[in-house]
Amino acid sequence: MAQLRDGFQSRLGFVLAAAGAAVGLGNIWGFPTQAANHGGGAFLLVYFIVIFLLALPALYTELYLGHQAQANPVKALKQAWQEKGPNIGATAGYIGLFGAIVMLSFYSIVAGWMLAYSIEPIARFLGFDQLSAFLVGESTLRNFIFTPVMLILTASIILKGVKSGIETWSRRLMPMLLLLLVALIVYIGTLDGAAQGFQAYLVPDFSHITDPDLIIAAMGQAFFSLSLGVGCMMIYGSYLKPNANLPKLTASVALLDTGVAFLAGLLIIPAIFVAQHNGVEVFQDGKLIGEGRLIFAVLPELFASMGEVGLVVGLTFFVLMSIASLTSTISSTEIPVSFLVENHGLKRHVATWWVTATILVASCLIILNFDWMFGLVISLFTQYQLPLMGLFYFITVGWMWKRGNQLHLECKGPHYWFAQYVRFVCPILMTAVFVNVALK
Repeated sequence: MAQLRDGFQSRLGFVLAAAGAAVGLGNIWGFPTQAANHGGGAFLLVYFIVIFLLALPALYTELYLGHQAQANPVKALKQAWQEKGPNIGATAGYIGLFGAIVMLSFYSIVAGWMLAYSIEPIARFLGFDQLSAFLVGESTLRNFIFTPVMLILTASIILKGVKSGIETWSRRLMPMLLLLLVALIVYIGTLDGAAQGFQAYLVPDFSHITDPDLIIAAMGQAFFSLSLGVGCMMIYGSYLKPNANLPKLTASVALLDTGVAFLAGLLIIPAIFVAQHNGVEVFQDGKLIGEGRLIFAVLPELFASMGEVGLVVGLTFFVLMSIASLTSTISSTEIPVSFLVENHGLKRHVATWWVTATILVASCLIILNFDWMFGLVISLFTQYQLPLMGLFYFITVGWMWKRGNQLHLECKGPHYWFAQYVRFVCPILMTAVFVNVALK
């Protein structure tokens, strides 16, 4: 079956698709918020160090598992644990599969919000005041409209497969995302108050550099921002050609993802200070207000204060956020779709609609029990599943997978030292992330 699998046709297509999977809402609102609350430039410096020490090896490990197995995460992990306990590997694969569904169930709701907010400036410009208020208001009806829309958009791309769907649309969406991001940075940089934001972001406050909270926040953000621990990178790695230069591709994906996170900081933090300059409250008790209110209250209030140009800026910003959402939902949806196709012989279009329907049901359950379920699902997913699965991948490649594991077979020079780093250092660092995040 391996020779019949679809796959990426170019290095650029893979890099854009994998970076698109990693570039999500966490990069564009989570990273700048963490930086603003942890010493600005000091957080940025520690984040770059952590990307190199932990996130890059984790990204390589997950891509490597998929690339070597040329299969979906359930098959790949079962194969990797074949000698020690295939049921353990398969169970971990199913946990990742379940995690992808869980992640999509709440992520699709938030992505729907972004879509609604991107339409709102058009409604306001056309004078549809009631529609405008509906689009930015918190309502169950809005969630029931825009969550399915985002799921259908995702499904329409997945239906076309890897080459014609994921790769083609990643080539279109990622450059558009980067162009919109740079354009917004340039514009926000011309406004009063932006210079103070650039300084807060780029100039390190070294009094924060040894703060344990900063270090743990940087480790968690670096890991989560690369979309590791669900299986997105494993399934994309499996679609690479057997002779692909995995280390070089890993570095390219990490560089692009980190670059987008850095650019997001160049946009959001100066925008925060511009809003503060215009009289908008953005800090409480010395900390930046919560990410949700930042995106859905502070920034729209800033855009509204700009007059007519604010309509264009607001539209551009939320289109940017919608693209970031879509590139992430595509990769996560591909995990269960590939499982149904490869393990159960379903046609891609049948598998896609089954997965979409399952996610919609899960999303509806959250919408109907939003007050208590939404935050709980996010916490369980981000604080427990992601770091535990990341730790499991390190243990799998470093200790359990002998047959076909080139990190063990090519044990000379850099390969040897990297293998030892994955075996001993990365599990310790990953455990530290899990323990500290879980205890918060």
